[in-house]
Amino acid sequence: QVQLVESGGGLVQAGGSLRLSCAASGLTFSSYTMGWFRQAPGKEREFVAAISWSGTSTYYADSVKGRFTISRNNAKNTVYLQMNSLKPEDTAVYYCATTSRGSRELVTTSRWYDYWGQGTQVTVSS
Repeated sequence: QVQLVESGGGLVQAGGSLRLSCAASGLTFSSYTMGWFRQAPGKEREFVAAISWSGTSTYYADSVKGRFTISRNNAKNTVYLQMNSLKPEDTAVYYCATTSRGSRELVTTSRWYDYWGQGTQVTVSS
């Protein structure tokens, strides 16, 4: 079955950096768009970033644009989220997910994703 396993979360001071990884198995990784979402306590899950199957198209939420970078290595079945200049409001559980959709309108919306990881906690202290 499809498995997505996130890693790399932790506690970091404001202004610091973290790199999240998501290792996928049970699917033809290079055929799927990959996305990162996050959910803070008491808030709805929100889109963070997505990357097309080839890596040529990337999408970001306005709140992270210029600070976060999504990338993928299809040979390693892994997607990454490099997070720089972290802010306390970035504190959340971060999830990776996969979808067969490709348009910007769909890949920025959680309902169109088929499989999800278990999440990794990111905490940014002020």
